[in-house]
Amino acid sequence: MTTWGYRSSNGPSTWVKAFPLADGKRQSPINISTSSAKYDAALAKQPIRIAYSTEKELCLQNSGKSVVCQIKATSELSGGPLTGRYKLEQFHLHWGSQDNKGSEHTIDGKEYAAELHLVHYNTKYGTFKKAVDKSDGLAVLGIIIEAGAECKAFKTITDNVCGVTNSGTDCRKPVVLDPATLLPDNTKDFWTYEGSLTTPPLFESVQWIVFKQRVQYSHDQLEKLRSLIDSDNDKMQNNYRPPVDVNGRQVRASFQ
Repeated sequence: MTTWGYRSSNGPSTWVKAFPLADGKRQSPINISTSSAKYDAALAKQPIRIAYSTEKELCLQNSGKSVVCQIKATSELSGGPLTGRYKLEQFHLHWGSQDNKGSEHTIDGKEYAAELHLVHYNTKYGTFKKAVDKSDGLAVLGIIIEAGAECKAFKTITDNVCGVTNSGTDCRKPVVLDPATLLPDNTKDFWTYEGSLTTPPLFESVQWIVFKQRVQYSHDQLEKLRSLIDSDNDKMQNNYRPPVDVNGRQVRASFQ
């Protein structure tokens, strides 16, 4: 298999043929069982420190699998379960064809409309490319999206995705964006575990931080994402990997 995607012919169930790590012991996403998550007082004592800077230019790309926003300014993440500093590289989303599915992580088996991933790399490696396959190379903030009210912060993205309708296209616009506005109000309560990229090559290099508080996007905002064209020349929908086996990993919680 030279290309991967989300059709039955090249979707997640087929990835292991070309990417053996798909069957690894530290894969993502997972179903987060709230009753099995273990409260870790150390996480509460050392909260996540989010030091994001405002982007002066919006850099969007249709990767054929998602819409990606590249980050140019120095925005960093530290604290919580992390040792060292992690620089924000990009953010992207996964979503469904309907409002009741599309998130990659599920909470007690429940799916949501979409999931936003803010991808950071460990600055000790210098670049994202050098960090991506290291066991402590990446940290990803996962934000569960449910259908509801319009998100004013995300409107910056949905107002401009028309510039990247087709797979492989990108656009730059003089639009100001503060990535911090995309976060939930409560960033103190989260679950964390050691996992992987959720797309090939599926490197087991991610410290996942999934926020408890969900963020709402309107149905119209979600429809704009669904109108994009993917690398299979179809509507970009259901571009998410279903949860995989936890394999005995302990999910920790910063809250009781």
